[in-house]
Amino acid sequence: MQKLNLPPYDVNLRKMDGKIHIFDPIRKKYLVLTPEEWVRQHFLQYLIQDKSYPASLVKMESGLKYHERRKRTDLVVYNREMKPHFLVECKAPEVKITDKAFSQISNYYRQLPAKYMIITNGMEHYCFRPDAGKLIFEKDIPPFSNT
Repeated sequence: MQKLNLPPYDVNLRKMDGKIHIFDPIRKKYLVLTPEEWVRQHFLQYLIQDKSYPASLVKMESGLKYHERRKRTDLVVYNREMKPHFLVECKAPEVKITDKAFSQISNYYRQLPAKYMIITNGMEHYCFRPDAGKLIFEKDIPPFSNT
């Protein structure tokens, strides 16, 4: 898989049924390794190992309803009060982050308001928060100590 603009992590890979799978420590199961899953698992480890977010406050591919359609957020990170702190949308590294991704995560935000929204393709990372009808972009992703 492609090298990402994230620190390298030891990942647990296994070949099953002729396909490579990656272990998801949150869901405690192996998943087919896709480019998007590669980004999702690396970004998860970045939040846990580098930003000190407890794994117990992370939910992977959480379901929500938007315009009568079932959708899934890639990651939701909760604060100590179990309120959404981050909504994270992951894209494959070759997928450019466009207005479409910002629109997608904004739609999720309407159903699950969080303090911050993050969009990443593993190469570029955008962390922002709504404030008085505008989006305020952060220079860096806040560590857990700031929640």
